[in-house]
Amino acid sequence: MATISGQVTSFSVDDNGIRYDALFTIEENDYQVHSKLPSKWPLGLGVLYQQWKANADKRLLAFQQPFLDELGPSLEIEILGSIGYTTFDPENIEAALSTRFDDYCLGSRRGAMFPFLGEGIFTQDGGPWKHSRELLRRPFLKTHYQDLKGFKEPVQTLLTKLSSSSGIIDLQPLFFQFTLATTTALIFGQPVESSENDQQDSFASSFDHASWITTLRSRLTDLYWIYKPSHFRAACRIVQEFADGFVTRALSASSEDKKGTVSDRYAFIDDLYAEYRDISFLLIRHPDVLSRLRSEIQSVIGTDTDVTRPHIQKIGFLRCILNETLRLYPPIPINVRFANKTTWLPRGGGPDGKSSILVPKGVGLGFVPYYMHRRKDIYGEDAMDYRPARWEGPELANVGWAYMPFHGGPRLCLGKDFALMEASYLTVRILQEFPDIQLPPGQPVVPTGQEKQELTVFLRSADGCKVVVRTS
Repeated sequence: MATISGQVTSFSVDDNGIRYDALFTIEENDYQVHSKLPSKWPLGLGVLYQQWKANADKRLLAFQQPFLDELGPSLEIEILGSIGYTTFDPENIEAALSTRFDDYCLGSRRGAMFPFLGEGIFTQDGGPWKHSRELLRRPFLKTHYQDLKGFKEPVQTLLTKLSSSSGIIDLQPLFFQFTLATTTALIFGQPVESSENDQQDSFASSFDHASWITTLRSRLTDLYWIYKPSHFRAACRIVQEFADGFVTRALSASSEDKKGTVSDRYAFIDDLYAEYRDISFLLIRHPDVLSRLRSEIQSVIGTDTDVTRPHIQKIGFLRCILNETLRLYPPIPINVRFANKTTWLPRGGGPDGKSSILVPKGVGLGFVPYYMHRRKDIYGEDAMDYRPARWEGPELANVGWAYMPFHGGPRLCLGKDFALMEASYLTVRILQEFPDIQLPPGQPVVPTGQEKQELTVFLRSADGCKVVVRTS
């Protein structure tokens, strides 16, 4: 037994230090959360209503930004009688995702996501998760993609489609098709072009709808089961059948990896898709950045279309652009974990918010890279602005857990290198082929983060990514 801040607590000590097993009483404020999200109506209904209105207007993240800036990086939220915590404090996120990783699990998120994602690393904990992760690790070690030649054919297909188009073009659906092609080729051994066009269209629309409903179910936490409409079930079935078709053909050609799950494979698609789309979305709205990148590409590669990994590594400003894009638009802007035992977070409690926070077993913890990446005390007074040059100096050399576009800890995205190389290759080839790509005349430009967004499991522009291209 021990006394902590005047309270009687039992604990055991292991190699990682103190692990709290039971908390008997809490009478002082040291472990109470410093900030709480206010609600005008009981049970947090006021918060839900405001969020619903902002989400309907496709500006939920922008709507919440000033409230969270004022309340601070860690706060308590009460919704429908359940208490949960939200944090965008790097130390707390590191604790939940790394140093105290085993204290947290997916909780109700598994049930909410399962109809869409099925059995795989995005819906598993513990031993099953480790097994699925190891299976999925193998494709990313393929030497076929180390020299970038595996990207050449799908990129050329995309460039051909752009060349044959005229007027205003929306890159968003083209990037989705491109991502399907590269991901299915990587993991299933065959590109998506081997399927019929109408099947691709059906998959894309079903994927979007299933993602949207899955997000709504996740927000219901333990009540996710009350919302499973028939159109959601139909969309999930189409997504599953699409992926199963590739699995069946892959297994007929090879006996390897027969136990691999399909869910991780199409879940990875949207991670990549979000990155390409956001790079283009921001570049065409910042001509000065686009011009500098074009100059560096011309200086390093010229007109050589045989783009290699060493080429990309020499274009330093391209990596700054990728970093800045992923800072402002992380593929998964909000995520949640649930405490599987009584545990704690290092900051956010007490009268000054600098003490630890007690997290009882079963309580949900939302962590929000989207807001953490916009903290002015970390990224400067211009944290809301798109400025890739911020990554050139030493100011962010030790940013650590304050920058986590690919998650972190044991669940760090397996496809990180694949995604960065593919996005780099695609960006270079588009600018080589279409150096005069630009925003359509009259297209409004709003401050970064104020544009309309669709927030599903992932984040994307609600108005697409419209451009005008002219061949060189």
